[in-house]
Amino acid sequence: MGLEYTRSEAKSWATEKIKGFYMCPISPVNDKLEIDEGQLRENIAAFIDMGINGLVVGGFFAEGWNLTPTQWIRFHEVVADAGLGKIPLWTIILDPCVHTAVEKMQAVGEMGYEGAEVINPVVQLRTDDEIFDWFDYLTAKTDLAICLYRTPVGGKVLGPDLMRRLADIDTVVAVKQGAGPRPETLKLRRDLRDDFLVLDPNEAVFLDDLQMGGQCVWGELSYILYGKKRYIVDEYRALAAQGKWEEARNKSAELADIRLLFEDVLLWKIIQTATYAGTVASIKVWFDAIGLNGGRILPPLKDLPAGEADELRGKLKDLGIT
Repeated sequence: MGLEYTRSEAKSWATEKIKGFYMCPISPVNDKLEIDEGQLRENIAAFIDMGINGLVVGGFFAEGWNLTPTQWIRFHEVVADAGLGKIPLWTIILDPCVHTAVEKMQAVGEMGYEGAEVINPVVQLRTDDEIFDWFDYLTAKTDLAICLYRTPVGGKVLGPDLMRRLADIDTVVAVKQGAGPRPETLKLRRDLRDDFLVLDPNEAVFLDDLQMGGQCVWGELSYILYGKKRYIVDEYRALAAQGKWEEARNKSAELADIRLLFEDVLLWKIIQTATYAGTVASIKVWFDAIGLNGGRILPPLKDLPAGEADELRGKLKDLGIT
């Protein structure tokens, strides 16, 4: 399938297209400890109905790291069949082997995906030149747009000099800025080229971001998890679009207690462990509680203990999310 952009147009295309919420949903797993294709399709349909702007699938939250290559490809086929033409689709590449990464990107490109979030090689390659050469090789083999993933999970956080070099590659259009404090995100926006997107994966700062050059919450799943309170996000975005910033902030503040729970269940665990593995079992319970399909978790990880699951369901109910 043809892309909407050429290599030289990739950055301008991304600047125009990537806006709003590009979410990273989990994958429903059944009692056979397999990804349930029917439930996956139901979730995709629900995300489309929610008005999510794009899906970024197959990564840490989706347990993509814990699938065989055959399972990984099948997962993406199901997502494409359910969502292609209805919602923009991106994959996530977590492989340290550039040749595996190329194979995966070529495969999803043929399925109709429009881009890939790509982590830097987690093992072996550490110098700026090695990492640049890895991405230079990858981008020469595929025309898909690439969003870098700047994170401690990658083994090395991409530094400013390397970021400048990578941002100059035609098809490298953005970075998920998952490392460092908020001022670092703003500095990257100032220092990198104007047609390169620095995306903050944090809904809590999105309203401020809209005033400071941001345009997309990328690679998390808050909008999905807010459940019955999701409308508050829609309302503060509408107010912001009208330039009613004070009213928008007042509306956004109504999510404060939900954001604290989101931080406790997800963000602090990721910060403390530099992995996503410890959060997914809780998100499965959260998905089920708001009427989506979560289910089990792929081994060797374990489901959330019953007592903790009940406690989480109680908090969700008290906050009016379910």
